[in-house]
Amino acid sequence: MVVSKFGGSSLADASQIEKVKRIVEDDLRRQIVIVSAPGKRTADDEKVTDLLYSCAATVQAGRSCKSIFDTIRGRYTTILSDLGMDKKLLDPALDEVFERIEAGEGAHYAASRGEHLCARLVATYFGWEFLDTEGLIIIADDGSVDPATYANLKEAIDPKKRYIVPGFYGSSINGSIQTFSRGGSDITGAILSRAASASVYENWTDVSGIYSVDPRLVNDAKVIERMTYREVRELSGVGAGVFHEEAIAPVIAAKIPINVKNTNAPSDEGTWIVESRERLGHPLAGVAAKGGFTKITLHKLMLFKSIGIRHGLMTMMRVFGIRPAFSLFGVDSIVWLFDSNQASDSVIEAMSQRLKEEFDLDAIEVEHGCAVLGVVGAFVNEEPSLLSTVSAALGGAKVGMNFVNYGSSPVSLLVGISEKQATEAVKVLYHALFA
Repeated sequence: MVVSKFGGSSLADASQIEKVKRIVEDDLRRQIVIVSAPGKRTADDEKVTDLLYSCAATVQAGRSCKSIFDTIRGRYTTILSDLGMDKKLLDPALDEVFERIEAGEGAHYAASRGEHLCARLVATYFGWEFLDTEGLIIIADDGSVDPATYANLKEAIDPKKRYIVPGFYGSSINGSIQTFSRGGSDITGAILSRAASASVYENWTDVSGIYSVDPRLVNDAKVIERMTYREVRELSGVGAGVFHEEAIAPVIAAKIPINVKNTNAPSDEGTWIVESRERLGHPLAGVAAKGGFTKITLHKLMLFKSIGIRHGLMTMMRVFGIRPAFSLFGVDSIVWLFDSNQASDSVIEAMSQRLKEEFDLDAIEVEHGCAVLGVVGAFVNEEPSLLSTVSAALGGAKVGMNFVNYGSSPVSLLVGISEKQATEAVKVLYHALFA
């Protein structure tokens, strides 16, 4: 069995949905299809999910969302009409969704309806079964997938049938509709793949795989033919955004390969994501950078002589709503980088004062506008000249390195740089390592 997930760009209008149908019918092993909400048709268009979020926010502000919802209604009725279907087919469902959003159901319910309505439309067009994820996929309070999910889905899936499944949502522990984070349809696809013991999980999008570098930055960017789960995870962690990193977790234990493919060029091989790969091609997978970080450096003589101090410092930071994404350690210092959106300057100042007093720190330094540049590859530690190549390339471009983390991960080399230099640094390293 093959599980196939199609993103919003693949379902933006009737012509795209027709492409999806041809793709699915080309391989009878494709028995479960996960759909996103209709995405943008043009660069200046709006995604249905964004419109639904706007509906919820408008109602929350005490106003009717009818004018916004009429735009959503128009998207679905236009698709139905262009597919030669009854354009009133979804009217009862659309009416119910509007009424419930107006009644204050909230953002999770509103956002989930994009996928829900699209799945019902596509299921009717294909003549397949519609399988709702509400009550089957259980999302815990921390956003993780409750193990009961897999038993629920296995019981619901008949291997003799073919299903259209809405992505992006399930139910909370208490039974209310709950959405994943953005990119959640990727997670739904991975969950269904594991539950159905799929031989392959196909992730269809609008590009022919995962690139070694953002193709918007480099015109001749190469598609990665094969990469490991871990390479995807770490490349995503430093800003590469083609594949949702959390969608890796459900398939790792089952060792289900993922094939990222292009709906608009279905014959392209795309990128295969697998458990491990041999060193047949390039030893590296890609390079990317992620900005928007604040760096906080804590100093104290004999810092690590105090038992449990790292745990205590981290606990205090979490009290102030800060969860570091990257960590570095010196002889008497700790460096943490966290998303700058997690705290205002006043919160950081209050936290710094509390940390200094509580743990008798010698000094605390805070720096905004930081970025982390990552060179990722399964064989990154087997390249003896890698560090010197990276250093020479960045130095030649006058990109300053705030730190280098090499060896703590078997698949990545991380460099701290200024956010202002991130784009240039990515370009320079790509040409030095991949061109």
